[in-house]
Amino acid sequence: QVQLVESGGGLVRAGDSLRLSCAASGRTFSTYNMAWFRQAPGEEREFVAVVSWSGQWTNYADSVKDRFTISRDNPKNTGYLQMNSLKPEDTAVYYCAIGSVRSTASVQYIYWGQGTQVTVSS
Repeated sequence: QVQLVESGGGLVRAGDSLRLSCAASGRTFSTYNMAWFRQAPGEEREFVAVVSWSGQWTNYADSVKDRFTISRDNPKNTGYLQMNSLKPEDTAVYYCAIGSVRSTASVQYIYWGQGTQVTVSS
């Protein structure tokens, strides 16, 4: 069993930056791929970014490419999402998730955090 806890969300202005963290319990975090998803009110949960278990491979949604960077620190059991040049349309609850498959589909992920709110004002 792995527990994930996100942090780092908040209220910012358009153009600002935020770094989200995902702290994992247990010793198996380093064996899983890690992803970030987000869900805006009234919308479906959508893929944001994924990083392989080693940290060497990443993939991003087109909407965040060149603005967001996903990374991980396996010895610290922590993953990150650096978000730059934030836009109002980035407003959502952000979730981290881990799974055995490198995928953009939420159903492929086994463990989920509780989410952290990011609000970007114009």
